[in-house]
Amino acid sequence: MRPNLARRALVTSAALGLVLTTPAVAHPRPVPDTNARIKVVLTVQGPGGLLFRGRIKTRGHDVTTATSGTHTCDGTNDSAYPSAVPTPTAALDDAAKKRRFTWDGTWHASFDDFSVDTIKNVSGGSTAYWSISVNGIPIPVGGCQFKLQASDQVAFTWTAISLVQDLSRPLHQ
Repeated sequence: MRPNLARRALVTSAALGLVLTTPAVAHPRPVPDTNARIKVVLTVQGPGGLLFRGRIKTRGHDVTTATSGTHTCDGTNDSAYPSAVPTPTAALDDAAKKRRFTWDGTWHASFDDFSVDTIKNVSGGSTAYWSISVNGIPIPVGGCQFKLQASDQVAFTWTAISLVQDLSRPLHQ
């Protein structure tokens, strides 16, 4: 019986030695595509009512406007995300292409983002602007820097600028 025990110990030691000296092989884990095409509901509300509402498939991509040319609009803007993601302005651009309406925006290099100036020939001008909200909450960054999730409710709303009196100046001079 002793020879069998010695043989088992030797075989076990040899197997353990092989396991410990064999380099570990890393098995790559699949990385989810952060810029996978998703479906969102996009609404464009102008001063006179609803201009557009529909389900849109979108993902982050380069966007081209008549005013500012082509720029990235995929969440990597201003280092918001390390890789491309779907964004509200990219969703607007996809909707415009698919449903054949126009929009235009000005590129601001200092913000690494667009300001949306006109949608379906409705301009903000000096009295209004196009605000962007997702799921009813105004986004805290530009429309090329906010990451959308599947089924998000994205809204571009024409918003009048309220003129607030400058209280630093006296009413009567």
